[in-house]
Amino acid sequence: MTESVRETDRPVPPPPAPGAERHPALDLANSAVTLPGGQHVDLLDTPAAAQDWLVRRGLAPADADLRETCATRLRALRERIRALLAARAEDRPAPADALEAVNEALTRAPAASLLHWSPGRGLYRAAAHPTTQIVEHALAALAADAADLLTGPDADRLTACGSAPCNRYLLRHGRRHWCSTRCGDRARAARAYARRTGRGEEEQAARGPAECT
Repeated sequence: MTESVRETDRPVPPPPAPGAERHPALDLANSAVTLPGGQHVDLLDTPAAAQDWLVRRGLAPADADLRETCATRLRALRERIRALLAARAEDRPAPADALEAVNEALTRAPAASLLHWSPGRGLYRAAAHPTTQIVEHALAALAADAADLLTGPDADRLTACGSAPCNRYLLRHGRRHWCSTRCGDRARAARAYARRTGRGEEEQAARGPAECT
């Protein structure tokens, strides 16, 4: 009951950012969202939430039974991918630790079941830890997509959402720098307010200081 109440009370994140439907790595990077008012939503904050995220994207079976260790690894890869996206969007050198983490994820996915032996059964092939193997494949797929995004034709369209405090990334379409309609409306409202405030200050400065009554 406590878990269901907590999930019900969780703030609703915005819809996927432009480009997330093509790049699950971009969707992963955006799975920790800062909402207006400073609310923070982490779509991978529990093993159940992380498993649901992977299942919805075809990266894990529904009965994967992820543990906290696996969810922690997924969140860690998210932060490394975010660091690489930020560096690419801001035209900065890629952080060495982020590169190392993504490359490790790319190379650690098992290509086949391992060979085992046990008394009474003899030689047989199986994954040493089936759940871990599922996670290894998921991490490798996300790392490969991140590499494709950062080096492919979409890389030049990568940008951060231009509506603070949003921390999501998107693939820019035309001049649009907002990840959602909500962020676009908020940015336009902020600009309109700044213009009104600026004119008011200019008018006050032209009139001179207000007199005391």
